[in-house]
Amino acid sequence: MFNTNILHPFIEVVRNYGDNNAFCIAEKFYTYNELARHISKIRKALKSSNHRGKNIGLVANDDIETYASIFSIWFEGFAYVPLHPQQPVERNLEIISQAEIDLVLCSGNNNLFSNVQTIFTSHLEFEELNLVSEPIPDDALAYILFTSGSTGKPKGVPIMRHNIGAFMKSFSEVGIKINHSDRCLQCFDLTFDVSIQSFLVPLTNGACTYTIPHDQIKYSYVYGLLEDHQLTFGAMAPSMIRYLRPYFEEINVPSLRYNILTAEASPLDLVTEWSKCIPNAEIYDFYGPTEATIYCTYYKINKKGNNKQFNGMLSIGKAMSGLTSIIIDEDGNIQGANQKGQLCISGDQLTPGYWKYPDKTAESFFEREWKGTIKRFYKTGDSCFIDNEGDIMYTGRLDYQVKIQGFRIELSEIEYHTRECLRGQNAVAVAFENKTGNTEIALFVEDEKTDSSALSVYLKSKMPSYMIPNKIYYNKKFPLNSNGKTDRNMLKKLIKL
Repeated sequence: MFNTNILHPFIEVVRNYGDNNAFCIAEKFYTYNELARHISKIRKALKSSNHRGKNIGLVANDDIETYASIFSIWFEGFAYVPLHPQQPVERNLEIISQAEIDLVLCSGNNNLFSNVQTIFTSHLEFEELNLVSEPIPDDALAYILFTSGSTGKPKGVPIMRHNIGAFMKSFSEVGIKINHSDRCLQCFDLTFDVSIQSFLVPLTNGACTYTIPHDQIKYSYVYGLLEDHQLTFGAMAPSMIRYLRPYFEEINVPSLRYNILTAEASPLDLVTEWSKCIPNAEIYDFYGPTEATIYCTYYKINKKGNNKQFNGMLSIGKAMSGLTSIIIDEDGNIQGANQKGQLCISGDQLTPGYWKYPDKTAESFFEREWKGTIKRFYKTGDSCFIDNEGDIMYTGRLDYQVKIQGFRIELSEIEYHTRECLRGQNAVAVAFENKTGNTEIALFVEDEKTDSSALSVYLKSKMPSYMIPNKIYYNKKFPLNSNGKTDRNMLKKLIKL
C-alpha cells in the first residue's frame, strides 16, 4: 500500500515529468530530475553509514535536501523523525533519546547534535540515479511526530507505512484531483503532519510544491505566493487566513482550484468572506488528529450558503473512506443522533499507539463492537455530536471545558457570543486559577482596544453570570504556534493575577 500509493507513483512522475518543477523554495525552482539526484546521493550515504536503528533524525530545514532526505529514508525502509532547528536543543535531544536515534540528516553546516552521527547532505556528491524501491513491509514505520505531552515531555506518535498509504487512498477518493500542471502551497512546518499531505499529494501527481522559508512571515509570504505564482491548491489554518483578513479586498486568486481549511475549527463568517477572494475554488474543512494520520473527516463548503455550523464553527463533515466515527459519553456508551460526547475514530489510518508509552496508549485507545465487527477506536478528546444526516458538529475540546460554581462551561460558547458581538473578530477564552485557587475565565480579543463595557453588557444578555469573563484583554495580533494555530499557552501567560 505504501509503495503503490506513494513511492511507485513518485517514480512514475520522475520518469514522465522529470523536467517539470517539483519545488519552488525561496523563489528558486527545482525539477523532479534534480530532486531524484538529491534522493539518490542521500540513499548512497545512508547505505554507507553504520546506522543500526530504524529511526533517523531529520533537521527540518526548508530546502530541497530536506525533502529529498524524507524520500531517501523511505526508499531505504527507515522512518524519519523531524527535529525543528528553531526549537530548543534540549527538546530535540529529548526526542532523539526517546526515538533511539543514532543518525541525523542535516542540510546545514552546523552540528546541532554533536553526540549523534550526522550526515551533512549538502556536502554529498551525486554519482548515479537510484529510485529502485526496496521490498519493505507495510507494517514498518514511516515517521514519528512528537507532540506536547502532559508530563512536560514530548510524546511520540508513530505512523506506519500502511497508515500513510491508507491516508493517500482515502484522500484520493474525496474528489480533489491534482495533476502535473498544479501549483501547490506547503505552509506547514515539517514537525506538523499536514505538511506531509502538502508535499506528498503534489509530488505523487507531478505538481510543483511552493514552501515558506523559516525566516519569512508566513501569512505575508503566502499572500505573495498566491498572487505572484497563481497557486491552484493549498491547505491553510484558519488563523493564517484571519491574518490575511485586512487584505481581503485586495486579494483575488481566481487560479485557486482547491482550498483546504484545517488544523483548527473554521469560523463560518471568516470562510464566507475568504471565499470571495478565491472565486473558483472548491473549499473543504478537513479535520484530523495526528493519531489518525493527517485527516479523517471532511466537509465541503457550499458557496451558495446553508452550510452546517455550531456556535459559528463549520461542521467537520463525515468520516473519509475506510474510517468510522462514533460519539461516546463519559461512561463509554455510544451516543445517538444530536447527543454530545467525545468523538472517536477507527480505521486503517490509526497509529498503533504512542511511542514507548503503553499507559497513554491504553488510556486513549479501546476496542468496541460496531455493526457486527470488533473495531479499534481512538479517543480524540474533542466534544462533538452527529446530526440526523450523519454530519459531525464540533463543539470544542474536552480540555477546554471547565467547571465554575459547579457548572460545566464550554469556552467555545463564550468565544461564539464574543464574535457575534464584535462582528467576527477573533476571540479566545481561557480558564485560569486566581490567587485564591478558584477558576476564572479570561477573554482575549484580536483587535485594538474597544469598549469592554459594551462587550460585557452584550455577553450578560446572552449567558449566565458564571460564564462572564473576569478579565478581557485586547491584542492587535494573536501569537501563532509553529503549526499556524492560535497559541493559547502564550495568551495565557499574559493574564495578570
